[in-house]
Amino acid sequence: MLASVFSSSVIGIDAYIVEVEVDISRGLPTFSTVGLAEGAVRESKDRVKAALKNSGYHFPADRITVNLAPADIKKEGSGFDLPIAIGILTATGLIPHSALTNHLIIGELSLDGSIRPIKGALSMAIMAKEVGLKGIYLPSENAMEAGVVGEINVYPVNALSELVQSLNGIECLVPIQIDTDSMGTQQNYDIDFSDVRGQENVKRALEIAAAGGHNLLMIGPPGAGKTMLAQRLSTILPNLTFVESLETSKVYSVMGLMPKGKGLITIRPFRAPHHTISDAGLIGGGQIPKPGEVSLSHNGVLFLDEMPEFKKNVLEVLRQPMENGLVTISRASSTVTYPANFILVGAMNPCPCGFFGDPKRECTCSYREIQRYRARISGPLMDRIDIHIDVPSVPFKDLTGTSQGQSSFDISRRAIKARKIQENRFHKSKIHTNAMMNSRQIRKFCQIDEKSNSLLEMAMEKFGLSARALSRILKISRTIADLAGSQNIEQIHIAEAIQYRSLDRKLVV
Repeated sequence: MLASVFSSSVIGIDAYIVEVEVDISRGLPTFSTVGLAEGAVRESKDRVKAALKNSGYHFPADRITVNLAPADIKKEGSGFDLPIAIGILTATGLIPHSALTNHLIIGELSLDGSIRPIKGALSMAIMAKEVGLKGIYLPSENAMEAGVVGEINVYPVNALSELVQSLNGIECLVPIQIDTDSMGTQQNYDIDFSDVRGQENVKRALEIAAAGGHNLLMIGPPGAGKTMLAQRLSTILPNLTFVESLETSKVYSVMGLMPKGKGLITIRPFRAPHHTISDAGLIGGGQIPKPGEVSLSHNGVLFLDEMPEFKKNVLEVLRQPMENGLVTISRASSTVTYPANFILVGAMNPCPCGFFGDPKRECTCSYREIQRYRARISGPLMDRIDIHIDVPSVPFKDLTGTSQGQSSFDISRRAIKARKIQENRFHKSKIHTNAMMNSRQIRKFCQIDEKSNSLLEMAMEKFGLSARALSRILKISRTIADLAGSQNIEQIHIAEAIQYRSLDRKLVV
């Protein structure tokens, strides 16, 4: 008695077919699972046995062998419970073999036979569609995320008995229907830039960062509003496209972090890990690799508060994803790649005590202490941060004033307009924003006149700007010109961009 059921598992954020083969033969009652099954998969035998008995089905007192093919790839998770149970019932003749043709079955079983949600349902539904399967049976709680794929029947299942009756033609399960157009990707936030009093220069820097996809570092004393400002950057970014939403949702689906009752992530992520995070927690990894915070920030914002307090090795692992928008993790058994295209926003104090340059509070740090503190962020990492902006303390009159600043909606309209200009500019290349330009593209799209060139030269001599600051200033100038609707970079755009490289200036104590 042999039965075969199609199921699925995930490597990285991509799913692959797993064929669950169940053989029942005469012999001493045993239940063995082969095919590089991890702990949770091996434990499925106890869940399956209890679920079958409590659902009113006979569990065969024979030798049961379950093979998970391909056998050379490690299988993890509890999503094989349901296909194993269906395989046993098919092998014993309670379900016809023809009912399993061209369908995927995944789900975790409770001891009473009810079906619990699994991770990675979205990736599995996408894979099932790509390989040409007709439908997928999965837990009801995962139906929304799988249903957004379209062009494949998604059957939500609540209990083992419900699926058995459906496969036998006794009860008809209705595939879920989701209109992805009506779902939309409109971003609704509870926070707004109008909540922030003062700090107009910092708001302008954040607008430029949103318009050009630039990484940004805020330097200011405690209580200046750096965290409050960073949290609102997501509110002025363009709405997620359907493709971006699908990419982000795959990461959250694999991690089991999809919001309940939602099929897609429709709001740009904002992740703010604590400075005690490990490199594996930030970049991803582990014995069985999982996405880290940089991947959970995909198409959104990664905020590192108190950036110099992060461990140096943790910060250094950011260099590859900031450069490539991808994270590649290699292990002896496999190599996985996760998406990690995010805007990095860092915040730091100007010195260990936090009050260097503050007109009202005295700094107690020596020149060497300040240098050592700032050196915790390495040159190669700093080289990937386009904008450095000073965030001064907010004056009392701004805190108590009644006037409100610009709303996120007003700022985002300008940022979206600038993004569209960049889309037209880079439509023949693989990049989408000014921040992604390489040296050749900078020379092509960031040409300046003689007056602007003289201003740049003077600024480099006067402020002691480094050579790496030059290309960053040109990138920022290009974004400022796009925000102004100017085809050419003008002197005023260069002048503003120079202000956003404060850490490249010589330190004067």
